[in-house]
Amino acid sequence: MQNTNSQIASLSPLHHQNFLRRNRLKIAPWLFLAPAMVMFTIYVIAPIFQSIWISFFEWDGLGAKTWVGNQNYVELMDDDRFYTSLYNNVIWLVLYMLAVPAGLFIALFLNQNVWGIRLYKSLFFFPFVISQVVVGLVFSWFYDPSNGIIALIFNIWGGNPPAILADERYVTYGIIAAGLWPQIAYCMILYLTGLNNVSPDQIEAGRLDGARGLKMLWYVILPQLRPATFIAIVVTVIGALRSFDLISIMTQGGPYGSSNVLAYYMFETALSEYGYRMGYGASIAVVLFLIMMVYICFFLWRMYVQEKEGH
Repeated sequence: MQNTNSQIASLSPLHHQNFLRRNRLKIAPWLFLAPAMVMFTIYVIAPIFQSIWISFFEWDGLGAKTWVGNQNYVELMDDDRFYTSLYNNVIWLVLYMLAVPAGLFIALFLNQNVWGIRLYKSLFFFPFVISQVVVGLVFSWFYDPSNGIIALIFNIWGGNPPAILADERYVTYGIIAAGLWPQIAYCMILYLTGLNNVSPDQIEAGRLDGARGLKMLWYVILPQLRPATFIAIVVTVIGALRSFDLISIMTQGGPYGSSNVLAYYMFETALSEYGYRMGYGASIAVVLFLIMMVYICFFLWRMYVQEKEGH
């Protein structure tokens, strides 16, 4: 009887109030995180598993699904357009990483207290607030072989302007150049924020130890910018792999599919008039997701190792 009474007492509202009061510091963060975790699960985690599941079917998006197992992935291995898109994504990854050091050096240049520096910051920040659609249109006009800026420069020097967006050799590099313009501005913002948190005491200590120029940058400033560098690299990698809007605006994958990337090829296959093959498009999305996860997990592991060595 006494045990029963004690159990009832332990379940009383007063007991729960005491429990919540004692553990409020542990419970409060989870209460704040709960809405975001629910939304993230519904709109990110669940669609990932749904895409993986759909990739094992042949489906037009409306009718009945037909189970085909790994047939979509087998077909990918013999798809020349898939390999072209994958190769272009590799080029995007390699060249897009130029945005990180470029953003760093621009941030170092702008991190000064001189007259007019706010105007310079605004000018460098301007590409970041422009829509990717506008960026694509602007660079399409630049590359116009008839009246674009590139054509005017070639005409001044008596040369024949190249049709960059119509030439299979140059089209991917031309689109990447357009994408680098706002991406460098984004990395610059990250590094400017990181530079505001650099410890003046460490810089002064480095000067006392004789660190100047590149030594100061390498041994004193860059170690304090690791969080900003990590975010810049991850965001740049994701931006390179999910490149879609610029290609859609500037070339629509042309000429002859030579500027296609995995994200745009997935759209063409699954949602455009060329396919309506949801299962095949989902298999391309799964491959793109796995590539993205490899890069992100690698950088997370590197960051963890560096933090562990630092402690």
